[in-house]
Amino acid sequence: MRFFHRLERVFGRFAIPNLALYLIGGQVMFLGFALLAQFDVRKIMFLPALVRQGEFWRPFTFVLVPPVLGKVDLVAAVFLAISWYFFHMISQALENYWGVFRFNLFFLLGWVLTVAVAFLTPNEVTGYAFFAVSVFLAFAFLNPDFELYLFFILPVKIKWFALVMWLGFAYTFAIGGWQTRLGVLAATGNFLVFFASEIIQRIKTGRRHMRQQVRRTAFQQTEDEPRHRCHVCGKTDRTDPLTDFRYCSKCANDECYCTDHIANHEHTSASVAGKK
Repeated sequence: MRFFHRLERVFGRFAIPNLALYLIGGQVMFLGFALLAQFDVRKIMFLPALVRQGEFWRPFTFVLVPPVLGKVDLVAAVFLAISWYFFHMISQALENYWGVFRFNLFFLLGWVLTVAVAFLTPNEVTGYAFFAVSVFLAFAFLNPDFELYLFFILPVKIKWFALVMWLGFAYTFAIGGWQTRLGVLAATGNFLVFFASEIIQRIKTGRRHMRQQVRRTAFQQTEDEPRHRCHVCGKTDRTDPLTDFRYCSKCANDECYCTDHIANHEHTSASVAGKK
């Protein structure tokens, strides 16, 4: 947290408010150009092999490539509208929560990791999906009970979608090669940097709560135990709350007796008490 504050004091003036809105605006613009056959979107896609040939703008412009290319029918238009709206909504929520600088830093870290890993596979096109993935995971972590409507009908808490996504990442990381694993780390690296300390704190808090629960359970069990139990008949202050109990000083360990046996019992010796 202090590290972020120090960075903000130095670089905060360079932060861009409403960054997600600018990204969406750029994607809308290039999609419009593509539909009007005025621009080939492939010229701004990120292909590391072409960057090495001098097309230096690609690592910066690929975030403006729209999610859907080619002909846009009604279904694709609805998908684009919903995806852009949702991306802007959760991005704005994070920006309001963190502040402009930290949200920019979150984006920047994700971009750096993605670009760095992309050069390991120079002949493969890299998309901007890491933005949506990392922003989605961050929003779900901070707002786990936010509801999304599956198929526009069934309300499902966003934490379950995030859990499915994390399980998918875990499976991919487990079975994939080292390049695939680095890709997973690139997609989630900014999330881990921003939330690692809070995750660790939550784990510690959960363990502390579990220990406290164990103590409370043990204490409750102790409280449920009778305070007095007759050494002869076994009556207790729990089973017979109206009965008086006395302790015999002549018995080893000052045995307890009910009123029926306090004056009518055999005194226990140390050897008998030891066997008890």
